[in-house]
Amino acid sequence: MSDSTLAEALTEEHHAIDDGIATFTASKPGDSVQAWSTPLKQAMQALRRHIYLEEELVFPQLRNGPLMMPIMVMLGEHGEMWRRMADLDRRLAADDVDQSPRRAELIAECTTMLELLANHNSKEEPVIYPHMDADMDDGSRAFLRDFLVDGTIPDGWECARATPPEASPSDGS
Repeated sequence: MSDSTLAEALTEEHHAIDDGIATFTASKPGDSVQAWSTPLKQAMQALRRHIYLEEELVFPQLRNGPLMMPIMVMLGEHGEMWRRMADLDRRLAADDVDQSPRRAELIAECTTMLELLANHNSKEEPVIYPHMDADMDDGSRAFLRDFLVDGTIPDGWECARATPPEASPSDGS
């Protein structure tokens, strides 16, 4: 990490997350549930941590000015991914998860997640990431570097758009 830029480090995290999901989608029917679900669970944990560090450490430093609208788009996409991860968690916890139809549904969901991530990352990496090394203050960059090494997501934390707008509580009017 010390020799790479923050943009490179976060891009590497994107690839590692994608690889974990792809490993799951490439699993074979004879593999044990543990063997094929572990890479997916690890990728989801890494994605949640990655979303946390972006929303709590990166975006607040960059959201004013020309990046305001791109960050709003990123937040919306984080929310969609967060909800899909919650659905994947529920599916993985089901008693019949190792049965062929359930496994096929999970693979389809993961393929959709990979497509969402590819679309998201293709915008985030060239638009947002170059600004981390250039526009974040020294203390924030140092904190982010430390977090990348061993930081953890706080228990119970959810991304800003974990709940879709139409599911928000009504104001009573």
